[in-house]
Formats: sequence, structure tokens, C-alpha cells
Amino acid sequence: MARIAVENSLGSVKQALEQNGHEVVSMENASGCDCCVVSGMDQNMMGMAEVTTQASVINAEGMTAEDVVQAVQARLQ
Repeated sequence: MARIAVENSLGSVKQALEQNGHEVVSMENASGCDCCVVSGMDQNMMGMAEVTTQASVINAEGMTAEDVVQAVQARLQ
């Protein structure tokens, strides 16, 4: 079981990941996570970023919940 941080706006993704046995936490608790899933709505226009985790980041924009689950599983292998 992996620990996945998911943006609050992605409720269906959270449910799908939990149904596949993953521990889902909010982005505020992303440190120590295996992977992070973002909605893509808050694109960084200034090119500045504050890194809080070394985990892989998946942009869920345009993806179904099942697509995101598959992407998470692929990153974890």
C-alpha cells in the first residue's frame, strides 16, 4: 500500500485510489508520500516552486480516476 497525496478537488480520484488499497492524504501532508496527484488547475506561471517532497507528481488534468490509478501504479513499479 502506497501513501498518495491528492489535491482536495479530486474527490473521485481519492476514492479510486483508496479502493485500490492506497493510503490517501491531503497535499498539506505530502512529505513522505510515494506519489502526489495534482489537478493541473494551479499551473505555476512564474516558474517558481517550493519543493516539499521528492515524490513523483502526476498531473490529473484530462484524466479519468481510473487513468490516474493506472498512472500511480506505473510510477510505483
